[in-house]
Amino acid sequence: MKAVFVEDAEKISIQEIEIPVVKKDEVLIKVAVAGICGSDIHTYKGLHPFRKPPVVIGHEVAGEVVKIGGAVTKFQVGDRVTVEPQIGTGESEGVFTGNVNYSDKRLAPGMGDWLGTMAEYFVSPEAQVIALPESVSYDQGVLVEPLAVGVHAAFKGDVQSTDRVAILGAGPIGLLTLIAVKARGVNDVMVTDVLEYSLDVAKDMGASAVVNLKDNPTWMKEAKATFNGSFDKVFITAGVPGILNDALNLLKKGGRVVTVAMFHGEQSIDIEQLQQNEKEVVGCMTYNRPDSEQALEIIAKGELDVDKVISHKLSYKQAGRGFEMVDKKQDHSVKVIVSFEQEE
Repeated sequence: MKAVFVEDAEKISIQEIEIPVVKKDEVLIKVAVAGICGSDIHTYKGLHPFRKPPVVIGHEVAGEVVKIGGAVTKFQVGDRVTVEPQIGTGESEGVFTGNVNYSDKRLAPGMGDWLGTMAEYFVSPEAQVIALPESVSYDQGVLVEPLAVGVHAAFKGDVQSTDRVAILGAGPIGLLTLIAVKARGVNDVMVTDVLEYSLDVAKDMGASAVVNLKDNPTWMKEAKATFNGSFDKVFITAGVPGILNDALNLLKKGGRVVTVAMFHGEQSIDIEQLQQNEKEVVGCMTYNRPDSEQALEIIAKGELDVDKVISHKLSYKQAGRGFEMVDKKQDHSVKVIVSFEQEE
């Protein structure tokens, strides 16, 4: 089968490898589409903490079951599915509490012998597979995983319908966090970014206000003026220097910041903002099964148009171009998905 490899930092190749052997508790999925995620870009650049080149890349997927192991009972050949791509292993807090994202030895595609999703076929344990309703397309199905990140962020933020919410970063995770927040009935959502086209997508997806930070030293004043005051909840979906203190400065007394983005290196923090105003900073790591189920429910309802986050759909043969586009923000790229159904 054909598979997309990150061979080395910023080097993508298409290689021919064996179709994985299906174990008794696994299913073989013929991949229709796979997504390029921000964490895939970290791998692409050689910065990911545990997914290192050379590796078959990808963890977002949708496709059709073509083979099942002998112990599989919930799925059959022909089922349309997506996958929750994480497994909690070992005697860890994640296993004890049911929070897979707390697991000390969390396994994900691209780790060990579990190959990534960006290949013609992908093997997954039955327990990680999620059936797609007929009303949900494969393109929508591949968004279940990243939307689950936004759903979990909204859960960690304890978002209420009356909250004033700010989302710092209009990349795919920021935009899908916007969907998750709006699914909780929130009307007042402001999104910030430095790319005008990304902010246009945010407006199209339901943001009530957007603010461009580029060459805009008064952006914070502008942001607060949007809703005549500070924000109840602030979501950090871009891991850039100084953003934690920016979030705290946007926050009302007693409000909550949720860190969703993947950070590299340290962030400074204004402890006075945190302590004297009883503000909170909450970590947010991936998701759990209830988040994935809720994400699929949001998509299936069709009331919020998640499709708008997809800017490009490319053949797997153009995967290298897709990674470059996402990494360098070229061609107004937002969410790029890779198809194994189209040749070019």
